[in-house]
Amino acid sequence: MPAGFDDVAAGDAVIVEFGRRQALGIVIGPAPAPSGIVAKPILDRVRSDGPLLPPRSIRLGRWIAERYLAPVSMVVRAMLPPGMLERFELVVERAPGDAGDGSEDEAADRALLERVGLVPRAVRELDAADGRAALLRRLRALEARGRLTLDWTLTAAGAGPRFERVVTLSEEGRSTASAVARGDALSGRRLGERQTALLLDLASQNAGDAGAGVPAAGVPAADLGRRHGPATVTGLARRGLVEIAVTTRGRRPLAGRRPGRRGARPAESVVTTAQATAIESVRVAIAARDSTPLVIDGVTGGGKTAVYVEAIVASLEIGRPVLLLVPEISLALPLVDRLRRDLDAEIALLHSGLADGERADEWRRIRRGEVDVVIGTRLAVLAPLADLGLVIVDEEHDGAYKSDRTPRLQARDTAVAAARLAEAACILGSATPAVETVGRAMGGEYRRVMLPDRPSGAPPTIEIVDLRAELAEGNRGLISRRLAAAIGALSLAAHERAILVLNRRGSASAVLCRDCGTVQTCDECARPLVFHQAGMTLRCHHCGRAAPLAVRCPSCRSPRIRYLGGGTQRVEAEVRARFPALRVGRLDRDVVERRGGAERVLDAFAEGRLDVLIGTSLVTKGLDIPEVALVGVVSADTALNLPDERSTERTYQLLTQAAGRAGRGAVAGTAIIQTYQPEHPAIRAVASGNAAAFYDAELATRRRWGAPPFGRYVKLTVGSADAAEAEAIAGAMADRLRALAAERGLQVEVMGPAPAYIARRAERWRWNVVLRGADPVAILGGGLGPPWSVDVDPESLL
Repeated sequence: MPAGFDDVAAGDAVIVEFGRRQALGIVIGPAPAPSGIVAKPILDRVRSDGPLLPPRSIRLGRWIAERYLAPVSMVVRAMLPPGMLERFELVVERAPGDAGDGSEDEAADRALLERVGLVPRAVRELDAADGRAALLRRLRALEARGRLTLDWTLTAAGAGPRFERVVTLSEEGRSTASAVARGDALSGRRLGERQTALLLDLASQNAGDAGAGVPAAGVPAADLGRRHGPATVTGLARRGLVEIAVTTRGRRPLAGRRPGRRGARPAESVVTTAQATAIESVRVAIAARDSTPLVIDGVTGGGKTAVYVEAIVASLEIGRPVLLLVPEISLALPLVDRLRRDLDAEIALLHSGLADGERADEWRRIRRGEVDVVIGTRLAVLAPLADLGLVIVDEEHDGAYKSDRTPRLQARDTAVAAARLAEAACILGSATPAVETVGRAMGGEYRRVMLPDRPSGAPPTIEIVDLRAELAEGNRGLISRRLAAAIGALSLAAHERAILVLNRRGSASAVLCRDCGTVQTCDECARPLVFHQAGMTLRCHHCGRAAPLAVRCPSCRSPRIRYLGGGTQRVEAEVRARFPALRVGRLDRDVVERRGGAERVLDAFAEGRLDVLIGTSLVTKGLDIPEVALVGVVSADTALNLPDERSTERTYQLLTQAAGRAGRGAVAGTAIIQTYQPEHPAIRAVASGNAAAFYDAELATRRRWGAPPFGRYVKLTVGSADAAEAEAIAGAMADRLRALAAERGLQVEVMGPAPAYIARRAERWRWNVVLRGADPVAILGGGLGPPWSVDVDPESLL
């Protein structure tokens, strides 16, 4: 290792030799060199104000790599802003206050320094009339004399720091501006009209900063130039009345959003007894650095956010920052608004919907320790916080916390690990916790606090509509007569609003009889079969068996077989046609993928500019709007009949969360659930409100199958352009793993192969092999190479 690099630490960015080129690397810690291999040296260090990743991030990255069988390099990349490791270059910056050194070459040096300018810039951008080597020698000589600095710097395209020149009053300028304001005569050269206006402009802004108790940060030179003319700025600088400096201008995603924008509910001033119990439990955990997860469970609208706010205050009181995760981008802004309204805290926002530059600047603020609270989606669990006092996972049950790309981490479980590594308190909040979370709480691994009552409003009235009866009476639309009557009865004068939800997922369909509600199931596994258009067959996604399409219902012999579907656009069109006086909006993936789309729709609904909001599960999460009087679930059956371990759980959660959006204010709430299967256990549990019975039944089923929390899954997926080849590779892998499990005496069950839920994607046919057991990862060792992908603790087995 070259001299001067003995203090390289974990998290540092360095330049190393990689083949015939130089590459960027991140130090993750010491390791013994393999026998017979000579380690290559570090060539240089990349400019940074400390390690690129703090020690806590390195420890968490190692845990993620081991838990999810992901390459460490992929984990480290995921922890950094997009493209940060792709480019680096030599950057030159003039030393502050440089006044020359009186050398013989001062004129040439000064000319070169003028070419460098005031803003840091890449050496490659400088004119090199005498050649690059000569230019670099001259720059190195100036660096040795303290005239400038040369550093290797990360230059992610579009995500690098933005520099700007800012102007402040000098000491003499402040005196002059005061004299001008008093009308005193000035000694020396007179000021022009524009110069006088600029001085007074700067003085007023500096006075505003001083009144707020903060030092003057300066005004962008470009802004002053537009108002008073660029020559005015430079003229005052030459006279010594203003000072020009170069600073970094951060891109702030929340800069244009006022606090408290969404919803008009004031912060709760009085907490319930149950909330007080939860708050005290979190305060004790924060003080004791106890990372045992605390599950905050209870009715929808039970006041979890008030508990979060008090817990955040407790952590910030001892100087430890907070990480708060939400499952969807649309849920981040309501929490940001609430915290900015209730707390004097510096908040950073992290999610995939930010522009690369915004995301990179938020990441830099977090890394520099300038942030008190980080709020974001699953990628925020990787934020470079050096310390943590509290980790909160809101709506912890949500499947969106599971990543679908390497590293395929579960952000909720990763957040629990992050809290443990940091000795931070941990809250898992949900009105409908994941079944495995409830199981761990019942087993003593987690603690649980219930919030049984709403601080305001009352639980909604829940009605079940049997769509079989609707069909029998000739209604072939998506909206039942009861739901249509409820929509028509909305009081627009009282600003009553409605939410309509579709419980659907993906493109594969379950096959259901519209007369009796029977769903075609696998004879072996008793799980719903999935229709695959390719081959026109039904497939079991558990055991892989195929079955022919039924012409008539096997239960009642009806020919009315339906493939469940129907999208948000079709519902929107039907509502607009039947209720032209209502203002209707839609929130689904198409809207969310448009930059700012979800924010615009949710703000319009919350502020009363929409009467009806139609959407997928996105509209069931986090909305706390007192005027919502009606929630209608258009179809509860589509996701209910997916052949997946979690289909019943997901349906119960979605219906309960959806119903809970209604009745949060003075207006009584009603939830209408349309279904072909009103007798299904998940539907009955929502209607009766008997959550305990539902969880007991689900845990009993999980125990029988060895599913989480009583075991773990690993899903292996192979793809090939040839369908027969993909099936053959999957079959050979399943046979190999069964033999390996028997040979090693491992209690690992190998299931499949079975076609993937979406059998063909990106022109490749995909098949799954699923491993189940107490430790199914053990059979894989370090994982599998191409063409296999490995998903540890998958959210779905489809």
